[in-house]
Amino acid sequence: MAKSRSLGGIVLLALAASGCGLASATPQQQDTRVPADPTRIEFVDPAAVAGLAPRTVSGDDPVTRRVRISYPELDDAAPLNEKLRADARRRLREFRETARGLSRPELNVDWQLAAAGDAIGVRLRAGRSHGTGWDHATTTFWYDTNTRRAMDSTGLLNGSPALHEVARLVKAGLGDRGPEVDHGQVTPSRDRFDSMAFNAEGDLVVEFDDCELGPCSLGRLAVAVPADQAWPLLSDTGRRAQRAARLAGQQVAEPPAAAPSPAPAAASNRAGTVDCTEAKCIALTFEDGPGPETGRLLDTLREAGARATFFAVGSNAAREPGLLRRMSAEGHLVGNHSYAHRDLARLPSSKISDSLARTEDVVTATIGRRPTLVRAPYGSVSTELRNVAREQGLTLVGADLETFDWRDRDSAEIADRVVERAHRGAIVRLHDTRDTTVTAIPDILERLAGKGYTFVTVPELYGTAGMQAGQLYESGISPVRKQPLT
Repeated sequence: MAKSRSLGGIVLLALAASGCGLASATPQQQDTRVPADPTRIEFVDPAAVAGLAPRTVSGDDPVTRRVRISYPELDDAAPLNEKLRADARRRLREFRETARGLSRPELNVDWQLAAAGDAIGVRLRAGRSHGTGWDHATTTFWYDTNTRRAMDSTGLLNGSPALHEVARLVKAGLGDRGPEVDHGQVTPSRDRFDSMAFNAEGDLVVEFDDCELGPCSLGRLAVAVPADQAWPLLSDTGRRAQRAARLAGQQVAEPPAAAPSPAPAAASNRAGTVDCTEAKCIALTFEDGPGPETGRLLDTLREAGARATFFAVGSNAAREPGLLRRMSAEGHLVGNHSYAHRDLARLPSSKISDSLARTEDVVTATIGRRPTLVRAPYGSVSTELRNVAREQGLTLVGADLETFDWRDRDSAEIADRVVERAHRGAIVRLHDTRDTTVTAIPDILERLAGKGYTFVTVPELYGTAGMQAGQLYESGISPVRKQPLT
């Protein structure tokens, strides 16, 4: 996995999402062993960072229906939190302005921690589609815990002269990339150098967006400026960030406990206690979490003795393993809602399979049981998704009681809509990432219980008939929608 290289030159490579930790080098070292890809960043496991919670911003109108912007919120880092919130609001506003009138526009922003400790780096990866193609942009914000300042990536550098020198070094590194790369686009500006971080060796990794330096077919480019050349150009914050990245690279995370192989299918630990041929059953389902509101929701369900089905986003599940374990322990069922909440119906089979498999791995490693239910983000199901689900032994779950809680900001309206439209065997779609929804749940539970409803997980609606892989189930009382598979 490693090979020798000289730190005297700049290496240009595509960025990998993660890497394995290697011993750190001092800026004075000229030769060392580093990962084969020097732009590989050692991302910090957010589940190991105390006081961190994922936040989600999503759209509330038809234009922004397919918007999901995720970012972290950290205790005692108010300036960083505000900067990330402002960035999310800006992205949502700009997307609403540019996507109006287009067919199924989509914006998806996820995050990783480039470092944690004296300096915290939050790397945002944004994917955007206006109906034709998909492009990506990367932005990294930094927070200095000593000075309590949040900043853009250029804050890692010691002023304008240092930025000009980094730009010169990056241009040199682009020299052998080919004629399609436009070196003139490498300008020493905050917007162009908006994503910088460090690899485990302390090299400064500079990332560029798709289409930023040349044709979109080039994809995103990244350049690693060797640590010894970067060191004199760094600000105090930049040097703290470099040390934090090296420290992260030296730490070897303990592997998660292995789940039984093959892991048993996930099921409520109270499945079988209710006979839905006799009881008036209804299935509340929650999607997009877990998130900051999920713990409060679980408290409410526990107090009411109600069970639900949670369709977890894989990236959120990886960041909130405690909430997943609590769901399983308290009788709820954990399902699969893809890894990053992309519209699966617009993806090829290989990417659909990867997204579902990554989420399955996270959930299985966390609760020891394999999720077998899938809800497609935005309820968007394609033939390719059906085929992948069938091949992977997964059952698709829709809903026949749409609450539109993503659109409404009034808890009373959400509660009224659920209660008025409830029926025996209904599958109710809700979101545990929304404060208004979670606030509506006590009223929903009390009023429906008063009407004689029993709250169960989705498979219990179907009793001994069970649920079949590759099929879409939208209600406990209507026939399964059967469509031809290819």
